[in-house]
Amino acid sequence: MRKPAISVDCAIWRHQGRRPGKRIIPEETAVAFSYDGGTYAVMMATPQNLEDFAFGFSVTEGLVSSDTEIRQLDIVEHDSGIELRMWLAEPRAAALSERRRHLAGPTGCGLCGIESLVEAVRSLPRVREGVTFTPAEIMRALDALSPRQELNRQTRAVHAAAFWRPDAELVAVREDVGRHNALDKLAGALMRDNVSRHNGMVLLTSRVSVEMVQKTAVIGAPLIVAVSAPTALAVRTAEAAGITLVAVARNDGFEVFAHPQRIKETSKQSVTNVA
Repeated sequence: MRKPAISVDCAIWRHQGRRPGKRIIPEETAVAFSYDGGTYAVMMATPQNLEDFAFGFSVTEGLVSSDTEIRQLDIVEHDSGIELRMWLAEPRAAALSERRRHLAGPTGCGLCGIESLVEAVRSLPRVREGVTFTPAEIMRALDALSPRQELNRQTRAVHAAAFWRPDAELVAVREDVGRHNALDKLAGALMRDNVSRHNGMVLLTSRVSVEMVQKTAVIGAPLIVAVSAPTALAVRTAEAAGITLVAVARNDGFEVFAHPQRIKETSKQSVTNVA
């Protein structure tokens, strides 16, 4: 299996001039998702935690609702990339076959376009109410993440997605050159380990686009904490899904863009509501 990172030669330029050097950089590989013999999607990804990737992508994209609906997974390596071959249990297999048949048609087909637009803003499950977090817990989760980003510590070139719970601290961390991939891998890891998700937070080292909120809603986590800012559609989607969206999270604080009632203020700390 391909390694997630490799060492390469490079020329290093500094004020003193040029010298030869080496750097560890992340690998990027084409990863194909195939279901029941047909390819569904191809992603450029870091070739590690591929079992998590297969299960997580399948769930967050709505192809299955749980790992039990994937009855077999084979990881097949080719010269050009890696194929994740999955076979689905019924009735999921029939549903995917019907979906493919429905979408098959002439290029520029109006119905295909409508289907794609509907999928882009699909309805989402609403996360559970009743769980709250303190600012201190959010800051503690952020502090715990950096030491666990092993691949990024080597390469300084990958994203991370992690899950943190007050009762268990940092439960899982997944890294990838793609931010969506990292979150899909996290989703798969949580599902395969049967981790309870309704009382924890998803941590992201990337910006928050709508897809990141959609995937978090499917995961079932009530809180997203990200180091970068969200998009406007991500904020609206978080509001609709009942997710508390914390972003621009730094070592000196953070901003809350959706459902601030889930963050309990203390006498020593406060949060900024930017809704």
